[in-house]
Amino acid sequence: MKFAHLRKDGQSTPRLAVTFGDDALFLDEVMEDAPRDLQDLLEKGEHEIDRVRAMSLNAVSAGVELTPLDTLRHSSAVLRPPQIIAIGANYAAHSSELSLRLETSATVFSLWPNSLTGHESTITWPADLTSQVDYEAELGVIIGTAARNVSVHDALDYVFGYTIVNDITARDLQFSEAQWSRCKSFDGFTPTGPIVVTADEIGDPQNVWLTTHVDGRILQDASSGDMVRTVAEIISYLSKTSTLMPGTLISTGSPGGAGYSRKPPIFLRDGSTVTISIDKIGFLTTHCRTS
Repeated sequence: MKFAHLRKDGQSTPRLAVTFGDDALFLDEVMEDAPRDLQDLLEKGEHEIDRVRAMSLNAVSAGVELTPLDTLRHSSAVLRPPQIIAIGANYAAHSSELSLRLETSATVFSLWPNSLTGHESTITWPADLTSQVDYEAELGVIIGTAARNVSVHDALDYVFGYTIVNDITARDLQFSEAQWSRCKSFDGFTPTGPIVVTADEIGDPQNVWLTTHVDGRILQDASSGDMVRTVAEIISYLSKTSTLMPGTLISTGSPGGAGYSRKPPIFLRDGSTVTISIDKIGFLTTHCRTS
């Protein structure tokens, strides 16, 4: 199934919907006690997910009227995640181009919730604070059930679904500080979406293709199979020290092709548009403005 947080024109509060092709079914239109967002759905557990699936499919089979997606606005694919965990230097090519060492252990940092935004959003940043804003295509993983000390073999059983993440980064801040959270957590610097696709529709997360277009140019084009640490290895590693709660978003690292490493560098600027695509998930577009 495919889930999204969507708004009709004039609405400020996003509503959880299931998408079918180019249309959306708002759950609160077919369920009296519909989950208010994806986090609510996941916290209610497997029984609720099965109920939502059955009622959605029954509604569509019965001919309920759907809403065209092109008339709706997207919010972040996740709205209230208990954690947003990012993995750095998880593709050898990206580590090399940024002159980062490939450590024996994963590089882990947090992204702040104010950075979340949705498909087709416009982000802004102060031009006097950073002039080196970069893009990073990443596969996002949403945990479905609490994961504590899980094995690599079993780790994917704890995944609810996948989304696209653009891990936007102020490189000049990143390389002037000893931590990576602030430079990646400006308001709107973590676009996600446009949807969350359940794990059964993705299959092997190491067999999807990531592509980044910036102002019409392809600048990243790689397979998730190039990850240094697989999705299963990341989940197992993180779960050794802390419980990964339902709804946790893990951004699994970016392939090579970042703007910082290009000669000359290619940074996002006022008026830039970034579109990231990942197989079976779709396209995540972000518009850029400086202030």
